[in-house]
Amino acid sequence: MNAADPLAAALVEHAYLEGDFLLRSGKRSRYYLDKYRFETRPELLRPLGERIAGLVREHASDATRLAAPELGAVALAAAASLDSGLPFLIVRKEAKEYGTGNRLEGPYDDGECVCLVEDVVTSGGALLESIEALRGVGLVVHTAVCVVDREEGGADALARVAVRLRPVFRVGELLAHRK
Repeated sequence: MNAADPLAAALVEHAYLEGDFLLRSGKRSRYYLDKYRFETRPELLRPLGERIAGLVREHASDATRLAAPELGAVALAAAASLDSGLPFLIVRKEAKEYGTGNRLEGPYDDGECVCLVEDVVTSGGALLESIEALRGVGLVVHTAVCVVDREEGGADALARVAVRLRPVFRVGELLAHRK
């Protein structure tokens, strides 16, 4: 990443918060990257979708579909889908108890290669759960793309299940843009 990357600077400006935060992983942090502050802004969502789609083309060219855990990564997968032309799946935390009862939303075929899309990765927990759900129905997953890797073990956790994490930004790159 270029040190003068305007997208990195915009993410920090709009989504970087300091304080005492409890993360999904259960860890505490003195800073937080609020995904909803960048996923709900079209001027940030569009270029993030483009960057994610570029990483998918570069590192998961065999993917025929994207997938995103609910709720946070769905907007990112939609933006990347629009840029790449790849359809996407939504991975629910659990199968819904009404209607179709699906855990995965969207059509797919057994054996398809899926690239996971995520917002911020700390321990990789949400992605590990999604990988299990996707592989459980016969889909192939070997690459995940995220906006920010907090560099706190998520990439290693994914590597243990043969999935490579490809971040748009590593947290160190973003923190260099703090004012």
